[in-house]
Amino acid sequence: MQTPANEPLQEPCNGPCISAAELIGIYYQDSSLLGRFEQVENQTIACVYRKLLDHTNHMTVTVESHHGDTVDVQVLRSDVLGMHYRREILLRTRKKKVVVQYGIVRLNTRFLADKPRNEILEQRIPLGRVLIENNVLRKIELFDLLRVECGPVLADFFGVPVGTVTYGRTALIHCDDEPAIELLEVVRPE
Repeated sequence: MQTPANEPLQEPCNGPCISAAELIGIYYQDSSLLGRFEQVENQTIACVYRKLLDHTNHMTVTVESHHGDTVDVQVLRSDVLGMHYRREILLRTRKKKVVVQYGIVRLNTRFLADKPRNEILEQRIPLGRVLIENNVLRKIELFDLLRVECGPVLADFFGVPVGTVTYGRTALIHCDDEPAIELLEVVRPE
């Protein structure tokens, strides 16, 4: 199912839902600039992508383990809208500076204590590392696995040709049992 930017990838649900199209729409009026996103089942994804995406762990830890290097965050753009802090990011390996993940985050700041909230707003440390180091009680809820054909923007970030296929996910991080952080995460093509 191909999805325009203004249509959700999933049916409406009770409680919090995470829509890739909605998160993409924060920064891209035309989602095709970023890529074409299609919801897929985990069994249709190559094993390497399932290991990277089909879990309830922080992606920071997962991509660091997979690439054998610590990652740093590069915030491409960010803003605050009411109680929501939003940002578009890249995670890069520290040694080779390779982009290993693209993401869009929308965080409800009222659900975080001052110290982790301030560290996130400083934009120097990956989100997952901030939450782990501050012992924030968290549960990661996976929503959708996504097949992604890289558009010109995403292809440029990853240094691959337009149309290269990779995979991503949407997820929600509950902090202290509150639905605090919505995520779109796309991993580097293997």
